[in-house]
Amino acid sequence: MFAVIKTGGKQYRVAANDLLKIEKVEGQVGDIVEIGHVLAHGEGENVTFGAPFVDGALVTAEVVEQGKNRTVIAFKKRRRQNSRRKIGHRQLLTTVRIAEILLGGAKPTKKAAAKAEAKTEAKAEVAAKAETKAEAAPKTEAKTEAEAAPKKEAKASETAAPLFKAPKGEPDDLTVIKGIGPVAAGQLNEQGITTFAQIAKLSDKDIAKIDEHMPFSTDQIMDWREQAKDLAKK
Repeated sequence: MFAVIKTGGKQYRVAANDLLKIEKVEGQVGDIVEIGHVLAHGEGENVTFGAPFVDGALVTAEVVEQGKNRTVIAFKKRRRQNSRRKIGHRQLLTTVRIAEILLGGAKPTKKAAAKAEAKTEAKAEVAAKAETKAEAAPKTEAKTEAEAAPKKEAKASETAAPLFKAPKGEPDDLTVIKGIGPVAAGQLNEQGITTFAQIAKLSDKDIAKIDEHMPFSTDQIMDWREQAKDLAKK
C-alpha cells in the first residue's frame, strides 16, 4: 500500500519502511510522529483520493535524524547602483522512516523507542541535583558573608580614619603651594593635613606614609614641605 502525504508544503509518495527527508518536524530520534495530511492512498489500481484530504487516514513515521540541508546562496546585484546582497540559507530537515499507513481512523500500533523513560529519569536526576545545590547555596552564601563581614568592617574603619589629626584653628589655603591644586588640597584636608605648618613639620616617616596611602610621590611631598617652611614663617 502507498499513500501521498503533504508536509512542509511538499507532497511525497510513501510506503511502509520508506526512508525520506522532509522539512523539520518536532521530535527526538526514535520518536513516532503522525502525519495527518493524506491526499491519497491505494494499492495497485485501486486508489482513493481525498478532497483535499482522506478522512480517517493517517501516516506514522519514526524520526531517524535531525539535520540540515546544503547551504543555498541567494545573491542579488543592482547594476551601476553599487548594491549587492548575499544571503545564505540552510533548511532544517528531518529524516524519517515510514512506519504505518492507517485508514478508517485506526490508531497507530508502534510507539516511540524506550528512550523516553531514560530521558524522564535523567531529568529527575538533574532536578534532584538542582534542588541539592539550591539547598547548599544559602549555607555557602551565609558562611561567605559571615567571613567577609569582619574584613569589610576593618576595611571601612581603615578608610574612614584619616592619616593625621587636623590641628585646631583656621585651615590655610594649600593651593598657594606650587603643585597643589584644588583636588589635591581637598584630598590632603580629608587626611587631616590643613595648614602650612603641618606640612612643614612632616617627617620622612610621615612622607612615606602619605606616599603609600595617597596618589603623591615622595619627591612631590618633600618639595611641598620646603615651600611650606617658607610660607609658615610669614
